Amino acid sequence: METRSSATPRFVIPALAAVYFIWGSTYLAMRIAVEGLPPFFMASTRFLLTGTILLLFLRARGAPWPTKKEWLYATPVGFLMFVLGNGTVAVAEKHISSGVAAVVCGTMPLWVAALGRFFGEKTSPREWLALVLGFGGVAVLSVGGELKGEPMSALILFIAPLSWALGSLLARRLPLAKGLMSAATQMLTGGLVMSVVSLLAREEVPRNPPLHSVLAWAYLGVFGSLVAYSAYTYLLEHTRPAVATSYSYVNPVIAVAMGVAMGGEKAGGEVWVAVGLIVAATVLVMMKPAPRREPTEPRSAT
Repeated sequence: METRSSATPRFVIPALAAVYFIWGSTYLAMRIAVEGLPPFFMASTRFLLTGTILLLFLRARGAPWPTKKEWLYATPVGFLMFVLGNGTVAVAEKHISSGVAAVVCGTMPLWVAALGRFFGEKTSPREWLALVLGFGGVAVLSVGGELKGEPMSALILFIAPLSWALGSLLARRLPLAKGLMSAATQMLTGGLVMSVVSLLAREEVPRNPPLHSVLAWAYLGVFGSLVAYSAYTYLLEHTRPAVATSYSYVNPVIAVAMGVAMGGEKAGGEVWVAVGLIVAATVLVMMKPAPRREPTEPRSAT
């Protein structure tokens, strides 16, 4: 406990700033990247590169090489989280603004709560209320806004938070590699599968892609994957889970604001109503339940 409290003033705030602002900005960066690069090609090369860098860095620091079983179990998780959870966002952002994409993806913790019942986890009354509020926010977007005008892109976009939630639940139960090595194996397996999808989709890679798309791709790889994910891992180790995962209800607000201020996007009233509902729902679903008091065997706080 002393180590955590002493580290808090120095590293936790910068780490929170990283996951808040960097991950909030990746939606706009992804929209810029797919303006000149095919979505699955863009995402697959990003994760193959960052996964390789992370793997080599960890190996240089003495981390053991992942076993065959760890590579095998990383494949379905990488497929769900990176191919379906990230690649579909890249596809949808060809037609949907980055802000709206971020709001829909902000429902991921709600899907975790909803799907948790199929993995033996109970859903509390507070979580049911959160589900109603969050999916009500999605309904607002669907009835009056971009999603209504782009039904196919909306359908593709809805796959992302559902797949990411399913991959997260699955990752808790599979014998994956430890620490950041788990992220490296998931990025590499997901990136490899995504490259096959790119080939099957016959995506055409331009010989001279626009510079702004290349720079956005590099930003996603260096800052979105390496820097922000390392900061997130640090937060998981040194703060409560509710603090580490608080990015879920901050990112949509930042993404919408950045899309309007820097990306020339428009955010109507329905977008901000949806943001409010989904943020409120995410706060509810991530609140730590009050501990039960046992009169005979009191438990220490965790």
